[in-house]
Amino acid sequence: MYKCIIIPVDLSHTNKGEEMIAKAKVLADTGASLYLVHVLEPVPAYVEAQVPDAFHSEALKTTRQQLADIARESGIDLKTQVRSGSPASEILAVAEEAGADLVLIKSHKPGFQDYFLGSTAAKVVRKAKCSVLVMR
Repeated sequence: MYKCIIIPVDLSHTNKGEEMIAKAKVLADTGASLYLVHVLEPVPAYVEAQVPDAFHSEALKTTRQQLADIARESGIDLKTQVRSGSPASEILAVAEEAGADLVLIKSHKPGFQDYFLGSTAAKVVRKAKCSVLVMR
């Protein structure tokens, strides 16, 4: 069905994307490219001065290792990417760069703040140039 699927994961949640990876296996064509993506949000400027220099490189290293572990445990060929910036913008950038035809994203039940700011999934749905499947 799909030739290139982007699977954004939030490593701070207990479910690290296993459900989405299983769904991607079902939706993917033989030989499809699957990308497991995590976005590190930037540290606010007022906090950055207090953060040790090694913090950013250590966070990047740890995140890359976590994604590699998830990819290995999945039993399929998953490309991994760690980005830094706004989650919705970076997910959309990966989708465009990879030529994705599907973004498979997890969403939570919207809370009060989401009505004003919007969730990452909602922003991806509004701006994606490819199909988006939102899982709850």
